[in-house]
Amino acid sequence: MATSSRAWRKPTLGKVSERVDYTGDGLDETDCAPTPLEQVERWIAQARAAEVSGAESPEGVALSFATVDAASAPNVRTVLMRFLDARGPGFVTDSGSAKAREIAANPRVAASLGWPGLFRVVRFRGVAEPIEEAALADYWGSRPWGSRISAWASHQSAPVSGRAELEARFAEYAARFPDRGGVEDVPVPPTWAGYRIRPVEVEFWAGRTSRLHDRLVYLMSGDGSGAASEAPWGGAPWDSAPDVMPLLDDPANWTLSRRQP
Repeated sequence: MATSSRAWRKPTLGKVSERVDYTGDGLDETDCAPTPLEQVERWIAQARAAEVSGAESPEGVALSFATVDAASAPNVRTVLMRFLDARGPGFVTDSGSAKAREIAANPRVAASLGWPGLFRVVRFRGVAEPIEEAALADYWGSRPWGSRISAWASHQSAPVSGRAELEARFAEYAARFPDRGGVEDVPVPPTWAGYRIRPVEVEFWAGRTSRLHDRLVYLMSGDGSGAASEAPWGGAPWDSAPDVMPLLDDPANWTLSRRQP
């Protein structure tokens, strides 16, 4: 077997190797809301306040959303959280996208929502379910005209010859559905879809000095007793039926636990 004569060299990471001491406020059990929904909403409100002050990114609802493909290989991408209620966070997509196909094959998913400037991350693990058509239609009407045209022009995740092809299709649909300032100018495309994550656990990570971070997790019990389970998947009622899962605003079905950082 051929061997390389090149000596191993330690990689130079440059600025990536610079150490930052996390100076966040941390998170204590006594400061946590009684439900994961209320705690998520608190952090989102604080992140939005930080956006105004310039201390945080202006896109504070970007979810890193993970699925697995047919070979059980993980696949992660960034989506914008456009829904949040007692059932969980949700987003919109194309029904022909890779994420939609992977959800259809295996609805178990995970996502994280982070604010680096605040040293905070929220992690969700759960089951994905389709968002109802009425909610999708309402959100569709709130999108700018150009964004609605793009949903028609792009076949998400499909190969394309180049940007020129995308721009040509955009121009085609722009001519077909001209902007007259109305919601009805651009109809909802047949591939318009959305998914909601029905969590089995929601973890809140808060960076602290010396890397002694805080990790507080809301764990669901299956029987309403409040007894937490660190292994909620096996045999649980939400394993294949997200519609029977407790809501995020129901404190009777959530127990707060601390994990080591």
